[in-house]
Amino acid sequence: MRPSSFFITRRQWLLAGVTSSLVTVVHSAGVALPVPTSLPDELAAALKRGSPLLVMVSLEGCPFCKVARENYLAPLQRQAGLAMVQIDMRNRQMVQDFGGNSQTQDQLIRSWGIKVAPTVLFFGRGGAEVAERLVGGYIPDFYGAYLDDRLRTARAAVAN
Repeated sequence: MRPSSFFITRRQWLLAGVTSSLVTVVHSAGVALPVPTSLPDELAAALKRGSPLLVMVSLEGCPFCKVARENYLAPLQRQAGLAMVQIDMRNRQMVQDFGGNSQTQDQLIRSWGIKVAPTVLFFGRGGAEVAERLVGGYIPDFYGAYLDDRLRTARAAVAN
């Protein structure tokens, strides 16, 4: 019997546009992104390398988050050395926000007005968002294209 957090009906998969080949990815070993303690420090390191900081907002047990992380974000981080961290909804771990205040990951996510996981944010100088948020799981055939487009915008913003 599978844990209820991973139980998804065939209808839900079809409505989400997920192909059967991705179902095996959802049940594969997890890939983790770094969890920040200080967003200003992460951003400073990213900008020093000429890169935006990508922040993935995730939710434990979310199959769409797992697909986005394992098939798009983690490979991009490994191949391109992109600065990327993950924060989680409902997580009580403390993180320093761009204003220097400490709050839980969940509080930070709520302050950003995020209600959907996965959401990927692109930050530049001063903690400003430099590209449109990538909200939701999208259809897998297009997720990579949407991510590439926003990443191109974010990189251009931090290069100026």
